[in-house]
Amino acid sequence: MQRRRARTAEGPSPAGMTTFIQRLFNVRRDELLPVLLSALLFFCVLTALMLLRPAREALGMQRGIEAVRWLFVGTALATLLVNPLFGLLVSRLRRMAFIALVYGFFAVSLLLLHLLMVLAPEAVGVTSGQLFYVWFSVFNLFSTMVFWALMADRFSLEQSKRFFGVIAVGGTCGAIAGPALASLLAAPLGTPALLLVAAGLLLLAVTLAFLLSRLESGQGVGPAAEAEREPIGGSAWEGLRAVFRSRYLLGLAAYVIVLAVMSTFIYFTRLQMVAALGTDLDLRTTLFARIDVATQTATLLMQLLLAGQLMKRFGVAFTLALLPLTVALGFLGLAVVGSLAALVAFEAVFRAVQRALMRPARETLYTVVSREDKYKSKAFIDTFVYRGGDVLGAQVEGLLGRLGLGLAALTTLAVPLALLWMGLGIWLGRTQQRLAPTEEAPAAGTAPLVTTRRPAP
Repeated sequence: MQRRRARTAEGPSPAGMTTFIQRLFNVRRDELLPVLLSALLFFCVLTALMLLRPAREALGMQRGIEAVRWLFVGTALATLLVNPLFGLLVSRLRRMAFIALVYGFFAVSLLLLHLLMVLAPEAVGVTSGQLFYVWFSVFNLFSTMVFWALMADRFSLEQSKRFFGVIAVGGTCGAIAGPALASLLAAPLGTPALLLVAAGLLLLAVTLAFLLSRLESGQGVGPAAEAEREPIGGSAWEGLRAVFRSRYLLGLAAYVIVLAVMSTFIYFTRLQMVAALGTDLDLRTTLFARIDVATQTATLLMQLLLAGQLMKRFGVAFTLALLPLTVALGFLGLAVVGSLAALVAFEAVFRAVQRALMRPARETLYTVVSREDKYKSKAFIDTFVYRGGDVLGAQVEGLLGRLGLGLAALTTLAVPLALLWMGLGIWLGRTQQRLAPTEEAPAAGTAPLVTTRRPAP
């Protein structure tokens, strides 16, 4: 009794704190290090992205909202051109090699852009700003896609349900740190210096991915190490073909298209409301940054309070259905209120549910497909298919505007589509259960690189 009282007086021991963290996040002791590395890796990627995002939004609006719609088309075409190149890299290189090459390419791009801004600032204008908008959009898609593909390859379905939400907390912290760093460093260092910071974070992300792969392979021995040394193989276009051969992957692509359409509806509604406030570039950048901070804060709270247990307790199907329900209710509320404050609240909840709950649940869907599909099919769906949904949503929203139809017409279209989207999410979650292997629990601290069979066509 005296020993117990003495221990209490001294405070909690490191072992006790570790046990508390394990229980809080539903992570076993041998899983703590890979989960921590994964969260830190996502933190670096999202911090690099969010350092630059407010500037992208402001630069993209320099020629008006209609120009942004065409920038969406340019981004979709860029992702279509990049996809076969990415598929070729996946086919020919080891996993760690093509991950390093992808992040390294974007880091070098940032360095070149930094030199342009410093040595030839007169070349930075409206056209270069639009090119930056397209480049950033491609960067955004591929950097997060590569991260989640690595996670789906590294962890099993059972593990992904327990801590993909926890890993996503690292990304949310990065998404909050990015705008905060931008506001702190932009004045003393200058905007071009932010590009160097983002490039450094990407290089750090490569180092963390290497450590995670080494940890998985057991310091270079065993089956996991053998799989890591071998390229995935196949053709550069295999990801596209696989999507159209599998009902499961095709359903996943349809889910992503509707997600992109809904995100674009909200995005352009926000652009129009912000545009109505004036043309001042600094005002728009500040407002976009504040919206990002509010969104990321709501996301973090939701991840800490719900994400750790929701997917494991209620299942993937239920979690995938939450975002469509949020969209349906949000558009109905926005149609009634119709103010910028209501839109900010709606977008904050939408992004929070999307990033804290839906995104980790959607990424678990890839744990039951082959390694080739984890990278190639996922790349096609998360980049070109997503941007195709962006283009579709932008053109539909623009058509409604040209016809003189406002928010009420957009709501009339969005709500029924959200209900269909909800049904698709439930179907995907149930199909995943059927495709999942019967034995889900892997050996302690490890997960098989090939988790399941390919979905039936």
